[in-house]
Amino acid sequence: MSSQNPIFIPGPTNIPEALRKAVDMPTIDHRSPLFGRILHPALEGVKKVLKTTRAQVFIFPSTGTGGWETAITNTLSPGDKVLATRNGMFSHRWIDMCRRHGLDVAVVPRDWGEGVPADRFEEILTADKAQEIKVVLATHNETATGVRSDIAAVRRALDAAGHPALLFVDGVSSIGCMDFRMDEWGVDIAVAGSQKGFMLPPGLAIVAVSPGAIEAAERATLPRTFFDIRDMARGYLNNGYPYTPPVGLLNGLRLATEMLLDEGLENVFARHRRIAEGIRRAVTAWGLRFCAVRPELYSDTVTAIRAPEGFDANRIVAHALNAYGVAFGTGLGDVAGKVFRIGHLGSLTDVMALSGIATAEMAMADLGLPVKPGVGVAAAQEHYRHGGAQKQAA
Repeated sequence: MSSQNPIFIPGPTNIPEALRKAVDMPTIDHRSPLFGRILHPALEGVKKVLKTTRAQVFIFPSTGTGGWETAITNTLSPGDKVLATRNGMFSHRWIDMCRRHGLDVAVVPRDWGEGVPADRFEEILTADKAQEIKVVLATHNETATGVRSDIAAVRRALDAAGHPALLFVDGVSSIGCMDFRMDEWGVDIAVAGSQKGFMLPPGLAIVAVSPGAIEAAERATLPRTFFDIRDMARGYLNNGYPYTPPVGLLNGLRLATEMLLDEGLENVFARHRRIAEGIRRAVTAWGLRFCAVRPELYSDTVTAIRAPEGFDANRIVAHALNAYGVAFGTGLGDVAGKVFRIGHLGSLTDVMALSGIATAEMAMADLGLPVKPGVGVAAAQEHYRHGGAQKQAA
């Protein structure tokens, strides 16, 4: 694969040159005041991206999976009950993690392509008169299926049921790309990673914790050491970590949040919407279907596209990589071989997106699928020309 081509996997994403340089820095004494001048602006920048003034942000040397483990182990005790839905690979993995930690998980199954069922959650929470459910898990953007769920609706379900359960949200492939309102939506823990909307290499688990979840951490008895937010909070007070921090990545995160805020969060979200819509129009022009079953579920960061019945979608991904040096995402779990995914998040432009659409068209045509090269590109171009004109007029 050519390193000059942009990638179209749903993460890690393309890294801007400025962020590569920020990560590539000389070694410093991470116990000196200089580290504090990297750490605290990064923490404050993340809070602004999450639209929170109430939460504390903790950044661990890990990935989004480590962020999930941070959320679970810091707030729950063995046998605690958790409510979740299984509607994709990443919601499935969170459920699996809870069970491995000895938690009692009530699972609402959904077809892969559907969103989180807020109405069903409300029924279950209302029926939980003893208030045994301690946490509700929700995946904001299911990366495996290209489905965005309505987190505000999940919060309304909790409120309508009058239930005190905490709300934990996987925002790994949405935060920094799509609107995320931690305080307004009443999210108690939000989990992100460095390698998607923040446009950095993998290596940081980003976890924002509400005051209510901080209180729960004092009662929780699941074991935690590396991911203990209490230890991390004490380290922050002394401008440090409880262990050696990933200084270069944190310096990159400091700059990444500056770049997002300088662009303007609403402009960032609009750019992702515009690019995503162009790709969706291309898919429609190809005569293919989305994994997401309704337009209101369409993700603005990843589009999962169903291959024709009986055709192995992995062939499209493999051929694009081998013939043209361009990476797309394969299907995962229940949709493995049935879908291929175009990631359109992070450091991406309309013009870069057109190169991905053109490559997908060539790969499908090469493999004998009834896709005429140029039709998807033309559909996306028409949208981007219109969107670009709107942007300039604004």
